[in-house]
Amino acid sequence: MTQDITYTTKTKQLIDNLKSVCANFGLGNDGNEFKIISQMFLYKFLNDKFNYEVKKEQQKLGKDIDSDLLMDLLDENVPRLRQDQLISHLHNIQNDGDFAKTFDDTLLDISKQNAGIFSIKSYLGAKDKLFDELSQFISDASQRDAFCKALINKLFEFSFEFEDYFSEKYDFFKDIFEYLIKDYNSDSGGKYAEYYTPNAVSRIIANILVPEPVKQAKCYDPSVGSGSLLMSLAHKIGEDKCTIYSEDISQKSSTMLRLNLILNDLTHSIPNIIKTNTISQPYYLEKQKFDYIVSNPPFKLDFSDFRNDLEKDSFKERFFAGIPNIPKTKKESMAIYLLFIQHIMYSLNDSGKAAIVVPTGFITAQSGIEKKIRERLIDKGWLRGVVSMPSNIFASTGTNVSVLFIDKKADSKNIVLMDASKLGETVKEGKNQRTVLTRKEEANIVETFNNRIAVEDLSVIVTTKQVKEKNYSFSAGQYFEVKIEYTDITANEFQKKIQGFEESLNLLFAEGNRLDTEIQKQLKRLKYE
Repeated sequence: MTQDITYTTKTKQLIDNLKSVCANFGLGNDGNEFKIISQMFLYKFLNDKFNYEVKKEQQKLGKDIDSDLLMDLLDENVPRLRQDQLISHLHNIQNDGDFAKTFDDTLLDISKQNAGIFSIKSYLGAKDKLFDELSQFISDASQRDAFCKALINKLFEFSFEFEDYFSEKYDFFKDIFEYLIKDYNSDSGGKYAEYYTPNAVSRIIANILVPEPVKQAKCYDPSVGSGSLLMSLAHKIGEDKCTIYSEDISQKSSTMLRLNLILNDLTHSIPNIIKTNTISQPYYLEKQKFDYIVSNPPFKLDFSDFRNDLEKDSFKERFFAGIPNIPKTKKESMAIYLLFIQHIMYSLNDSGKAAIVVPTGFITAQSGIEKKIRERLIDKGWLRGVVSMPSNIFASTGTNVSVLFIDKKADSKNIVLMDASKLGETVKEGKNQRTVLTRKEEANIVETFNNRIAVEDLSVIVTTKQVKEKNYSFSAGQYFEVKIEYTDITANEFQKKIQGFEESLNLLFAEGNRLDTEIQKQLKRLKYE
């Protein structure tokens, strides 16, 4: 825990240091500030990862090993850097002439050398550059050298090394992602909003999806964000036993996910990060089916610009339940998550499993697309269960959420419906309140779900037949047994209770008659003037 806190504190410190540089050169809250900070982070990560892997080889083979041979021995997923591309070297030569050009050229060379592993592809296959010419963001050419020197000095002076963490499994990158991206997320739930999945929810999902060891797995998230769901899933399966695939329309999310994969020993999956609109331009749709899919999709989003295109015949098999209409007002309220659920169902392989965060209203809607999706899951026998989470468990939304678990090999006679809404502890974060599950509660949810245990007021085990009888409701509360407690009493005790009720009623009737008489008397005294 102390190590986790140290990592988080130091990383936020580096973010603040880089923000300070941007502010001092007139780029505070500028549209390019995020690029500068995230790319400096990437440069720092690549340096530390390279140094970490080099030290490992030198410990095995000796420090005098030939540098060319050393490069050949490094794993193919390790970044390749020359000595003149390291932070320490740029720091040492910062007083040489035209340093901004040297700085930019160094980063561009690193980008070219490592494009095969570290670049992110778009829907059409174009690869992004790891680094931009950062000095060009400074409009005053005379300040560019100073700006690049300031960036390098912040990296060099930052004594904390990330390499201590490359051999460990940490699941707290989400907090760093949220801290870094919050200032650039001004739409607050709109088109470019990011959504953060709580670590507790990520762990619960991973432990329910993967109750037993897995040999090899293809894992996918069609709305990946920072990747916290995929990271928890990969940690559970084993980083060397899974390949990560992802899609997201946000370049910011893709950039952060790339850092996350480097930190979590999943560099081999970076080529599978695709920046695209998953709904209208899915990259993997006909290329790949998946063993595991996890998703916390945006619930509501204006997709009116391409909504009508989805009506074409080529989309109908995927969106079998229909496409939300465009409302006359509040287009941003369009329920895009319903498209993500259908996309996920289409993208599973024959034995695939999925976990999707949905608004709790989805599990009881009486008609429409929601009910058609639920009918398909029941009729196909794909519903493994649902866990309804406590309110306010998400920092970014007050919407009550549930987790929908899909399994193509589900047992139709043992569907687990769980109402965990009463669990958790309320904590205050600034002006807001959040509900936080304890580790004991997490374990209880997972054990109850995986062992299919019926617990009073928490969980119920139902069949597909029972779900159909309840109009395809996935809400545990509608299946809980209604209990009436009976108390044995004698005939005399019963007679006394009835007599007591009669006496109380007679008193109430008498008081009512008195009030009626008083009201009539007062009405007669009223005069018109």
